[in-house]
Order: sequence, then structure tokens, then C-alpha cells
Amino acid sequence: MKLLFVNGSRGEWGYIKPIIDACISRKHEYSICATNMLLLKTHGALVDSIINKGYNVTSAIYMALDGHDAFAMAKSLGVFLTSFVDHIKITNPDWIILAGDRGEQLMAAVAAAYSYIPVAHIQAGEKSGNIDGVARHAIGKLAHVHFAANTDAYNRLVNLGEEDFRIYEVGAPQLDDLWVESTLTIKELSSHLRLDLQDNYLMVVLHPVTEQATSSMGHLEQLVSALKTFNMQKIWIMPNNDAGAEAIIRNLPRMRTSDMHIYSNLSRNVYLSLLRNCSAIIGNSSSGLLEAPTFKTPCVNIGRRQQDRVQGPNVVNADFDATSIGAAIAYAIDPSFKLSLASSENPYGKGDSAGKILDILENLQNDARLLVKNLTL
Repeated sequence: MKLLFVNGSRGEWGYIKPIIDACISRKHEYSICATNMLLLKTHGALVDSIINKGYNVTSAIYMALDGHDAFAMAKSLGVFLTSFVDHIKITNPDWIILAGDRGEQLMAAVAAAYSYIPVAHIQAGEKSGNIDGVARHAIGKLAHVHFAANTDAYNRLVNLGEEDFRIYEVGAPQLDDLWVESTLTIKELSSHLRLDLQDNYLMVVLHPVTEQATSSMGHLEQLVSALKTFNMQKIWIMPNNDAGAEAIIRNLPRMRTSDMHIYSNLSRNVYLSLLRNCSAIIGNSSSGLLEAPTFKTPCVNIGRRQQDRVQGPNVVNADFDATSIGAAIAYAIDPSFKLSLASSENPYGKGDSAGKILDILENLQNDARLLVKNLTL
């Protein structure tokens, strides 16, 4: 079996890495098409680390046009679409594996569906609060097999008219390697980051909300204002290159105070180790909802970017208002809240998804029943 993975962001790498590791273990042929932020030095050029670890990156498709607005974002997706068609014609995979809800995944789904190459979609059927949520369901209409992380997502796919035999509830594969990838201690993290890192620090990840791109600067100001009231170190990770990101990337460094440490990108083991050991993760990253519950790490989720997504008991929601954010952080870092999470479970699975996904793909027949979709509604 030959699988082609599309990887355009650090988040997507977390989705697909456990499945690729399972492919290697089972001796399946695989390749990675790297694109978008994975290739950009301003976002850490994660592709270099992936290659250095021995993973098989067979192509690099540059697509990101400068501009950081909605028009540049839309045109960048068109660049990827035209290039990816050529790539799948050359590689001719048995399956194309897509993860999540970003635009490059949608373009890959369009190219694959019209080329009659089977598409399997990881993290299918979930809701989220901006254009990414729309893209996820558009991918769902083009994908041939859906891997849902929980019952809520499974039922939504059924209600959207997808045939039962295409839908599988398997959990979220990015949970499979959390404990293996999060083993760095506070002392080791301090040495790696060249910080005197204390136990009570905050992680902060603020992405732009694409339909509110013009409000990114205001969102940043409210968050920075709220964080100033907490005498704790803050580890900031720069946002994705979506519309509105430029305001955050340009202005955050000039707003920096002595307790703020800013990174364009971090390796997966450093990021997860920080997440495991921090007092809370603040912002609007999906990792606060997906990975953080496994570590019992509190999450302050701000704004509508993750709106309507299934949340564990570790999540405290806030508006983009300094008072609201400050109150949510104070609640989240209170020792009694952390204690309340001791017996909680992650609603996205138990960390055993990659093997389930490969088991299913190994036993599916690539025939007309699979390739020709019939919607039930």
C-alpha cells in the first residue's frame, strides 16, 4: 500500500506523524508532500527537522504568497492546487491522507477527487468557528473515508449525508505519541530554550481569526494587557500564516516585556513538553482542546476560532477582552481547578488511533463503490 501525506503546518505534522510511524513499522510505502508553512523560514522551516529525522519528504510545493490578507491566502491555495495535480500524477498513490481543516488540505482533496484517487480524512466531521470549519466539511464531501475523533463528529458526518461504510470513529492520532514526545523536564527545557524556566509559566499561542483579520491587532493588545497582570513567564509561539497574521508577527516583538519569550516555531517534543509542564495554555490554538486534556493542562480558549468544537473540562472560555481573559486565566491557574481535572478524560481519544486507521485502510477495496460517492441526503 502506497500512501501520500500532505503536510502544510506544524499542527498537521502532529496529526500524521503517528500514522507515518505506523506505516514504517508495517513496511508500507509512504511519501510526504511538504507545503505552505513547513517550507517557510519565517515559520521555522519545520521540513528541515522532518527530513533530518529520516522521514521521506518527496516534494516541496511553495505556495505562500506575501500579503497576509484574505486575497493572498486565496490565491496561494490556487497555486498549490495546480502544482499538486502534477505531483499526484507522478506519484500515483493508493491513498492520499489529509488531516484537519486548512486550505491546502481542501485543495488536495479537490485535486484527488477529480483525479479519482481515494482520499482518507483525519479529524473529519468536527465543528470549528471560522473558515477552517467550512473547509473541513468541504473536504468531507470530497473525501472517500472519514476518520472521526469522537462520537459527536461521527454523528455529524452521518447527518451530513455520508454513507455509513465510509465513517469510522478512531480517536485523534496526534494523541498517540504525546507521552513519548513530551519527556523533556523543566531543567532540560530551560537548557534548550536558554531560559531560567520556572514551574509556573504560561504558554501563549494566538492565531488570527481569518474572518476578523482586521481585528488581529486589537485581539493582540487585549491579550497582552491581560497577561501583564500575571507575574509569570510567558512562552509565546508565533501564529500560522493566515489572513491577519502579519499584525501579530510585526507587533508582538515591540510589545515584548522581560517575562515574554517569543518563538517562531518549536519542535514537537519541545512544544509538547512545554504544554505538559505549563500552568496553562492561553490563546486559540487547537492544541489546548486536543492535546492539553491528556496532560490535564488547563486551557484558556479565547474568541470564536474554536467555537462549537468539542471541549474537555480543562477548557475555560473567554472573549477578546482583557477583563474577560484575565478572569479566565485566574480561574484556570487556581490549584483547585487543576485538581478538578485529575480524573478527567480526553474527549478526542486514548492515543491508539494510528493502528486503527491503517487496519481500516489495509482492508478497504479500491473499487467503484469506494470511489463513486452517493450521498444519503
